[in-house]
Formats: sequence, structure tokens, C-alpha cells
Amino acid sequence: MMSVINAIYFSDRQQNDLSPENDEVGEVCIANISPLERRKRLVFGIKQFLFTLVVLAVMIVLHLNPFWRLSLLFLFWASAIGYFQARDKT
Repeated sequence: MMSVINAIYFSDRQQNDLSPENDEVGEVCIANISPLERRKRLVFGIKQFLFTLVVLAVMIVLHLNPFWRLSLLFLFWASAIGYFQARDKT
């Protein structure tokens, strides 16, 4: 009788494990920012990324010490945060 009931839910026998570890609760993503704010963050991320690329190009053209390029990490980081916040709707 149990195998008939399990066959109703899943066709694969391995997915029928009813242990609490395998119980997955469906995640619901509710956007906590408006579409306008997501757009602002996306535009900021893109502008920041382009600005950082320009600064990097200037550093390369001026033959500055490569260690100065490490400071661009924070600019790239800010652009990535803006992009991913817009993408994840947070």
C-alpha cells in the first residue's frame, strides 16, 4: 500500500524520502524595493563599472605601478553591489 501512495507523488523512488532533512520549503522572493529604485541601482552599477574601466585604462596608459590598480577593487566592488542589488530585487 505504501509503494502505491509514494508512486502517486513521485515517479522516482529516491525522491520519496520523507525525512525532515529533505523537506524543502518553497522560497518566495518579495521585492523590497520598487522597480524605479531597482532601475536606479542598475544604472549606478553600470555607470560605476564604466567609470572604473576608464580609470583603469588611464592607469595603464600612464604606466602607473600595478599596485595602484588594487585601489580599483573598491570601485568594481561598488558597481557589482549595485548590479546585484538590482538583479536580486533587494
